[in-house]
Amino acid sequence: MTATAAPRQSVTVLGLGNLGRAVAEAFLAAGHPTTVWNRTPSRADALVARGAARAASPAEAVAASELVVVTVLDHDTARDLLAPAAAELADRTVVNLTTSTPGPARELAAWAGAQGARYLSGAVYAVPQTIGTDEAFILYSGPEEAYGPHRAALDLLGPGTHVGADPALAAVHDVALLSGMYGMFAGFFQAVALTRSEGIPAAALTEHLVTWLKAAADALPQFAKEIDAGEYGTQTSSLEMNATGLRNILAATEAQGLSTDLIAPLLPLFDRQVTEGHGAQSLARAVESLA
Repeated sequence: MTATAAPRQSVTVLGLGNLGRAVAEAFLAAGHPTTVWNRTPSRADALVARGAARAASPAEAVAASELVVVTVLDHDTARDLLAPAAAELADRTVVNLTTSTPGPARELAAWAGAQGARYLSGAVYAVPQTIGTDEAFILYSGPEEAYGPHRAALDLLGPGTHVGADPALAAVHDVALLSGMYGMFAGFFQAVALTRSEGIPAAALTEHLVTWLKAAADALPQFAKEIDAGEYGTQTSSLEMNATGLRNILAATEAQGLSTDLIAPLLPLFDRQVTEGHGAQSLARAVESLA
């Protein structure tokens, strides 16, 4: 006798922007009964044609599934659409993939818990086209008992990592990772402005810059070890050396008639550590100037 496959878990997706549609498509493709809701109902049409159930309200959508995934614009929108569904949240697991910050993440988790729901915050690192592939990854935080039972379904969206029980931790990671990204962009814009002032196309610079940045990124794990240990000894690139180098870069940039607003704030961080007697230590020690 052939064993009958267990039925797939039902899932609800609230919010059908680019991310929400991609999330719902991933669940549908894997055979999960999927209920969808969006403030503009027509956004669900293509998903309904593929087999999704259209809910008439957030409350109806929440009632349809044990696993409820929220993919809307911001924290306030997430709270506003869940509030009318409060009576349906008991025994549901809410996974909020909406971009948030630590305080609001904790607040919404506490509110959902008061309604009897289990709550996970999620931070998505993907463009919608890569949802459901190994190019995407998602960080989750919240109780393990909320994450573990639904991990297989959530991994359909991209490899997931549970970063801790505090529901704010996904948002902390998100703000930190995006800070690193925007720091890289700031350096890129500064670099392109400099070369453009001498007629060098951005594309010509970028070929070399990408190679250099990939090599420079290899230093980050060592920097992380130094920061976690609080030990900044180095035989190579000291803070004093980097402060001198950055000062030269700023002078050269200003000589081209360009603003240094994007990278100039680094110099006081370096100089503070040098002034305090740490000039011979690793560049990683600059993080202590932010404390």
